[in-house]
Amino acid sequence: MITFRLNTHSGVPPYLQIVQQVRHALQVGVLRPGDKLPTVREVVAHVPINPNTVFKAYRELEREGLVQPRAGVGTFVLDRPAGPPPAAQAALAADLATWVQRAQKMGMHDDAIEALLQAVVQSKEEI
Repeated sequence: MITFRLNTHSGVPPYLQIVQQVRHALQVGVLRPGDKLPTVREVVAHVPINPNTVFKAYRELEREGLVQPRAGVGTFVLDRPAGPPPAAQAALAADLATWVQRAQKMGMHDDAIEALLQAVVQSKEEI
């Protein structure tokens, strides 16, 4: 089962943080097709968030074809987003973790690492 966490300082709307966390959990294999998402009531009990915000996130995931609500039963995972399978993503994450450790040993702080990663991603999009 996934547990949501909200970052009130990120500037990302709370509903979108939930959507991103579900996508990520699907990509890395934490959630799989057939798994049930926490109910809105369960999310609200653990995270300081308005129930309508959770509904909005779940509707967005449904619109993307990733989940399906079942009346009286809950919301279930239908599919995972496009991309490499979880095992390949785990290998990439391990490579990235090694790189992050090297960058930290060289004196880079987390903000600088994130900025560099964003710059590299954006430069690849422009090619």
